[in-house]
Amino acid sequence: MKNRTTFTEFILQAFTNRPELQVVIFIFLFLTYMLSVLGNLTVIILTLIDPYLKTPMYFFLQNFPFLEISFRAIFIPRFLTSMTTANKVISFAGSLIQYFFAIFLGAAEFYLLASMSYDSHVAICKPLHYPTIMSSRVCVQLVFCSWLGGFLAIFLPVILMSQVDFCASNVLNHCYCDYGPLLELACSDTSLLELMVIFLVVVTLVVTLVLVTLSSTYIIRTIRRIPSAKGQRSFPQSLPYDCHLSLSYGSCMFTYINLPAKEEGVFNKGIAVLITSITPLLNPFIYTLRNQQVKQAFKNTTKKIVKL
Repeated sequence: MKNRTTFTEFILQAFTNRPELQVVIFIFLFLTYMLSVLGNLTVIILTLIDPYLKTPMYFFLQNFPFLEISFRAIFIPRFLTSMTTANKVISFAGSLIQYFFAIFLGAAEFYLLASMSYDSHVAICKPLHYPTIMSSRVCVQLVFCSWLGGFLAIFLPVILMSQVDFCASNVLNHCYCDYGPLLELACSDTSLLELMVIFLVVVTLVVTLVLVTLSSTYIIRTIRRIPSAKGQRSFPQSLPYDCHLSLSYGSCMFTYINLPAKEEGVFNKGIAVLITSITPLLNPFIYTLRNQQVKQAFKNTTKKIVKL
């Protein structure tokens, strides 16, 4: 029998060891993080204080920025701290916590996107029945199911991951603790964990993507029947939304379904930056700040603050 040492902590690898590039990465992540938090907080505050933003749509958009802020808070502050202090060590418990909340919040975000798509479908395709269908109770149930779906997507995998022995190395080839890099360091049987993760990822992504696609298809068919220029203008306005969906689903499918984690670490880290920096930064502008009602609410709130 070969002697094995089980590690209880990991060392996270940076993007690069070159100081000049580390400074650029630090500034980029810090600025995108602050702008993302500022934009998402603005959306939350506006939907809370403005009486005209109390519709079901803005109830979902109130929860979505909260998910975005929470999701980024798991990675970016820890990563920025490690860059400034050069302390790249994370405990086994800390890695599991980071892994848990990463999947929990990420999966909940996909289910919430599906709920928002359904809300848009009802608003555009069945406007007369919208107040009845999208009641306050239904909205709360959809948000609760989104959070529950995120929890169910990680509950069993994180239990199985906690029972894995890590003895190959304690150097994690990533900037945060994720499924693929952790699996690379495993030296016990992970076949059940791999099957479980693939099944849950496929269920989460496929189910939500099918719901979003169906809702979008019905919305497009309804808009095409509108013989006015307003209906035609809706297509170019939906381009940022479609780009966001492509980035979100594409990056996650590559990360979790194309599972041989023995890929080049730099490319995986680039995908991680895309998920944790670029996409959350764009979300406030894609979903709310381009909306005329939100713009008006922002102007009214700004005027009140200036008067005070």
